[in-house]
Order: sequence, then structure tokens, then C-alpha cells
Amino acid sequence: MNIKFGTDGIRGPVESTITPEVCLRIGHAAGIVLKEMGWGTVLIGKDTRVSGYMLESALQAGFIAAGVNVRLLGPLPTPGVAYLTKSLRNQFGLVISASHNDYLDNGIKLFSGSGEKISREAEKKIEKLLTGDLKPVPTAELGKARRFDESGDRYIEFCKSTVPPEVSFESLRIVLDCAHGACYKVSPSVLEELGAEVIPLGTSPDGFNINRDCGSTNPTAAQEEVIRQRADFGIALDGDGDRVVIIDKNGTVLDGDDIMYILAFANPNRTGPWSGLVGTLMSNLGFEDGIKKLGYQFKRADVGDKHVSQMLQKEGWLLGGEPSGHIICRDLVSTGDGTIAALKVISSLLMLERDPADILSNYSKMPQVNINVGVQNKDILSDAHIQKAIKEIESDLTVGRVLVRPSGTENKIRVMVESDSEPTAQKYAEDIASMFAG
Repeated sequence: MNIKFGTDGIRGPVESTITPEVCLRIGHAAGIVLKEMGWGTVLIGKDTRVSGYMLESALQAGFIAAGVNVRLLGPLPTPGVAYLTKSLRNQFGLVISASHNDYLDNGIKLFSGSGEKISREAEKKIEKLLTGDLKPVPTAELGKARRFDESGDRYIEFCKSTVPPEVSFESLRIVLDCAHGACYKVSPSVLEELGAEVIPLGTSPDGFNINRDCGSTNPTAAQEEVIRQRADFGIALDGDGDRVVIIDKNGTVLDGDDIMYILAFANPNRTGPWSGLVGTLMSNLGFEDGIKKLGYQFKRADVGDKHVSQMLQKEGWLLGGEPSGHIICRDLVSTGDGTIAALKVISSLLMLERDPADILSNYSKMPQVNINVGVQNKDILSDAHIQKAIKEIESDLTVGRVLVRPSGTENKIRVMVESDSEPTAQKYAEDIASMFAG
């Protein structure tokens, strides 16, 4: 059994990788490791995939066999589980989700008692135990399971508490696309209870339609609805609610770089914990330049919100994120939270009395082209001929950069090229992608 943690937990097809047997073993192994670290109870949340109930039962059995108590949260955004692990104390959290992938995949994300992704050291210990014997603790020491029905209400109240009391959403009309995922109940309630008129999209999950032509990775429907409804904003979340893109009243999509720039621009204090921001290797060069012109330091982490969080902790800073829409506001939350990030952006714009386009006109993105290429084996990237060809393309770029990396969650090679000329970026990205095609 060769199961490894990637950039965002363990993820893969349910029919071949994230099977019930695998989840039984993950629950047992994780229970042993995290129990040794002092946590005797696990909170289990999930998104709306049809496989969630099956995998939840398998994980539950594994944890109980390890002597760990289980509290079942039901469908809840990943950041909601992270919040509850920290709020309820002395517990760790697990989310059954494949984030922005389709329903054929599922995955496991684990949070420590501080509400942050578990360490790589803990992941390695779990991986090592996956191939061992699955031996339950003595019967008298088995864990117990029960449902925790307050999870959604507690998360809703927390989200509302992050909006400053002087800010009112009562005049706002907001299109909210929940991607038929884990946010389908809680996020509309948050906005409605704050007084906004909510136009919901993607709130009818059937187990199969999660992320299908909707959400943060496919915001076209939300864009069109913003224009049609003359809404003030659109919010598009992904299947587990840790990513977000925001749409302005003109239908323009604001990605993670834009969201971070608005939050950085709105922040009056640029010292100490607010003296710097963390992006990733994918962050646009133009964004980096714009952030520095605002007076901030800027550092890049590896791709993945876990790496962003680790660098934020190392630097002692409070704001970081990815262009994909993982935004970590560490003054409020311990992990990427799409709903919280959207609330903070809208609140900032209301307090500034400024339109997003007005603020974002202060910096210019460099043309960036991204191509994802499906492959049978991601190790193809280490081929010497391919590496040589990529380096030759890099040397040809007078301005810009090239990033070619294996996906941490899918069998894909991700190609990114930035250049001061969009046609140049497009050509080189296609040239590199063609090396992996077929």
C-alpha cells in the first residue's frame, strides 16, 4: 500500500486510491499517531460527494479501533472543521474532501489541535503505519462515536463575528456560488444573517455535481448572474470552502492575488505582523511588485496553503495566499477560509468606500499562461531531455519566468509561463506542454 500525503492531504480516485480499506487503515494509523501526540478525540467533517458516507464509516471504524473517540460533524467546510478543532480544544480534525476535484475523487485532510494542517513529521509517521497490522486496542479501550449537531451553527456565528460591528451588509445584493459543496448551507446563512440579499447558486448538492461547471474554478455562471441581477458582488467558493474568487459588479473575476492586494491596500498598519505578505511560486510577478510598492515585504512559499501557513508562522506575518484563492488571514483563522476572506474583502471595500477596480488599478499583472497536462506518470518531469528543453526556454525569456511542476493532488504536470508579452508566454507554455502530451 503506497499511500502518501501530497500538498493538501491524501487525494485520489475513490475506485482505486481512496478506498474504504485505505480509509480504515488511515483512521487507525492516524489515530495511533495523533493519540500519542495528546489528542484523544477526532472531529470528522466532509463535503457533499456521494462517497463521503462510505469513507466516513471506514475512517470512523479505524479511529475507534485505535481507541480514539469520534465526533461526526456532517457536511462542513474544511475551514469550519479547522475552526472547531481549535475552538473545542484537545481534539484534532479530519475532513473528507477532494477540494476542487470532481465527485470521482475524494481525499483526507488532517488538522492538529491548533486548527492547522498536521506537520510533515506526523504525516510520515502515519504513512509508516499504513502497511502494518491493523490490531484494535483492547475492547474496554475502544473509542466511541457520536454526532455533533451544533457544528454548522457554531461556524456561522464565528464567521459573522469577523465582520466589524460598524460594517453593514444590509444594502448589498450578493451572488453566492457554493459549488454544490460543503458550504451550501452555512455560507448563505452567514450572508443572510449579516443582512445581505443573497442570490444562491450551487446549493443543491446531489453527491455527483460538486464543482461541476460552477464554483471558484468555473465562475462563469456567477459572473453572468452578477451582471443579470445587478449585484454588488459575487462570491464563488470551491467544493470544500477553502478557496474563493470574488466578482465585482462589472463581472470581473478577482483571483487570490487581487484579493490579497485589496486586503494589503486596506490595511493601515504595515509594521510588525503586518510588515509582510506570503505568496507562492505561482504568485504573479506584477502582484509581487505591487505589494512591495505598498511598503510590504514579500516572500514566496511552495505551492499549497500548508506551506503558506508555515512561512507565515516563521516570519510572524498575518496575511498570505495563492492565486487559486486559498487566502489565510491569520489574524482571524488558522487556515485558508473562502467565506472569511470574502467577508474581509467586502468589509474592507465598504469601509474604504472604494470599488475593487479603483484599488486594483494601482498595480499591473504580468501576462501569465497556465496549462495543465494529464500524464500517466508525473516522474516524466525528471527526464533529462525535458529538463534541458525547459532551461533553454527559460534562457530565451528576457523578462518573466517559467515554472513546471507536478500536481500534488492529480496526475498532471502544471506549466506556468510569465512574460511581458502574452503571445510569448502562450507560445512557450504550449511548447512546454507539448513535451508531455501523448
